[in-house]
Amino acid sequence: MRAAPSFRPRTFAGVVLAALLATTAVAPPARADDPPPGSVPPDQDPFYAAPANIGTYRAGQIVASRKITPKVGDLDTKADVWQISYRSNDSRLAPQLVVTSLVVPKKPWTGPGARPVVSVQAAEDSTGTQCAPSYGLSSGSVIAAWSAVWSTQLLDQGWAVALPDHEGPKSVFMAGPQAGHAVLDGIRAVKNFTGAPGIGRHNPWTLNGYSGGAQATGWAAQMQPSYAPDVPLKGAAMGGTPADPEAVARYLDGGLFSGFEAAAAASLAAEFPEMNIDALLNDAGRQAIAQARGKCLTDILSAFAFKKLSDYSTVPDPLAAPTVKPVLELNTMGATAPTTPIFNYHANTDEIVPVGQADQLVKDWCAKGAKVQTTRSWVGEHALEMVFKNGEVMTFLTDRYAGKPAKNTC
Repeated sequence: MRAAPSFRPRTFAGVVLAALLATTAVAPPARADDPPPGSVPPDQDPFYAAPANIGTYRAGQIVASRKITPKVGDLDTKADVWQISYRSNDSRLAPQLVVTSLVVPKKPWTGPGARPVVSVQAAEDSTGTQCAPSYGLSSGSVIAAWSAVWSTQLLDQGWAVALPDHEGPKSVFMAGPQAGHAVLDGIRAVKNFTGAPGIGRHNPWTLNGYSGGAQATGWAAQMQPSYAPDVPLKGAAMGGTPADPEAVARYLDGGLFSGFEAAAAASLAAEFPEMNIDALLNDAGRQAIAQARGKCLTDILSAFAFKKLSDYSTVPDPLAAPTVKPVLELNTMGATAPTTPIFNYHANTDEIVPVGQADQLVKDWCAKGAKVQTTRSWVGEHALEMVFKNGEVMTFLTDRYAGKPAKNTC
């Protein structure tokens, strides 16, 4: 299920045809031997396999698409869902294939202008492709239920939702540039998609993400002006944001949620081989990294609770190792500022993602000219903060689509 092969046009008509192929969804019919969507995990599904010439595709160019029947609640009665695969880039701009899920309410849009679309970044926080939102939507797994439930209010507004597999084909958690590319190229792919009525180049877009999804949201917002100036954004809502991987790791180390460290270590080692992490590991560390790969978050959290990084390392402070420190700095948000309005929320007593590093992100962005509306809960818990602030998120997104001036607390 691939797009038509590239060719070198020799005539004006050929040039025109090439341009159309570069911007239009080309989705050949499914082969008889293709597994039904959701029946096998992505690693076994040809739809997720990059074509040999993926490097010849432009960022955001569609490779294939298919309509699916979602297996989450009653979503199939409320919306039509398509999976769209497209070319994106990893953290080093190497080409890779990523999938986004486009969810469009069946109810016609009656509001002014084109139907709004929200790119929702799920808090996947995992290292296995079977944990990706697209697979969850088609198979009914827990990660999809999380994404779909969180998107219900957006769909009830009549807005469409795009759910990118922002961890990419290697399922890398906390790799900032990679996630930003996947989100922005996913929007490009939906803009190029012609299979969903009312969805195309003129729909207004916002971003929404919490926790691990906020990390992908923030990176996409920060990178948009330079990486995807053709993808205008109305705003971005992000909460419980892990902006600084080193600060988060030090906060979690040895605690109940230290499994997040294991997920991040396995992911960053895969995305950035220059970390040379094997040289820092003892025998227990090498076994732990292998154990942390290819897993969903619940399995990782249960396996690595109350573990310290020093338990697995031959050096006392692996986060400060010369091969590790630059990678952590590269994946720390704040070096450049988004130009779209930001809604940044966090609980001061967050037990998983420390509020201090999120405050530092806001300071960095504000100093560079960003427009940020910041709100903090004096008391709150990480997961519940997303629920308690949902009304404010909806107000922020609604106001952005309505064209109201954004608040700025910088």
